[in-house]
Amino acid sequence: MDNFSSANISNRFKRSAVAIGNFDGVHKGHQKIFAKAKKFSKKNKIKFGILTFTPLPVMFFNKKIKNHRLVSENHKLKLFKKYGVDFVINIKFNKTFSKQSAENFISKTIYKKINPKFIFVSSNFKFGNKRKGNINLLKKFSNKYDYRLINTKAFKYKKKIVSSTRIRKCLQTGNINLANILLSRTWFIDGVVRKGKKLGRKLGFRTCNIRVKNYILPKIGIYAVKVLIGDNKKIFNGAAYLGFRPTFKGKEIFLEIYIFGINKNLYKKRLNVYFLKFIRRDQKFKNSRKLIDQMNKDVISAKKELKTKLIP
Repeated sequence: MDNFSSANISNRFKRSAVAIGNFDGVHKGHQKIFAKAKKFSKKNKIKFGILTFTPLPVMFFNKKIKNHRLVSENHKLKLFKKYGVDFVINIKFNKTFSKQSAENFISKTIYKKINPKFIFVSSNFKFGNKRKGNINLLKKFSNKYDYRLINTKAFKYKKKIVSSTRIRKCLQTGNINLANILLSRTWFIDGVVRKGKKLGRKLGFRTCNIRVKNYILPKIGIYAVKVLIGDNKKIFNGAAYLGFRPTFKGKEIFLEIYIFGINKNLYKKRLNVYFLKFIRRDQKFKNSRKLIDQMNKDVISAKKELKTKLIP
């Protein structure tokens, strides 16, 4: 899969089928668009590519939004490859690009630099300065710039549209099962293990600390999780804590993972932490003894949940 950081793509990828969007999460709705675009590309013997943006426009315009993404940039590219994408154009969303009019986006970016044969977008796709562009404008210029617009109907699950926003709300309310169904895979956070205050070890639970970075924050509390360590293909069960450590008057949010059967230093190892079940909300305990008692119960609950749960 070829990856371009700008719209200056190779001529061999022009006159292709191109899907345009943020595609955060690469969920079932996005997968429907990809499947349709791939079908057209095979039928017409052309390449299938994706035009996307980084950072996500909403995060560019609102600097206060720190936690929003469903997938990291690297994982999004891996998912694109999984769904048969031949090339990706990753446009840097900056101040200059944000001021580009919708008409100029069509003429200068889509036509002059990409010149696609087919364009695939969702019905709610907006683009250009002040989001003035939409599918009607794309359709209006289709004859002039010699492309065919394919508007894919929104994918629905249980009569509700599948969207990145819906999945974020599922995670924020602890509905992990539904979020994973809408993604068609298990949602995870990845990060490198860093040194903490070793509080878990003092409590009898050796934990790994990783930064949440710009991922959307799921509901604060305890989760049953599965963990991949580095390139190791073995999957470990565990319990994870996401919160501020109120018992110890913490102010910074942490993701701490207690991996069952692992009692060694994992500093600087990269973990993929897969969220499978929300167990309970965060709470403040009167003392460490009561916290330890609850942690033992959490481990029992997590092990019970993980007996029947797999990573899709």
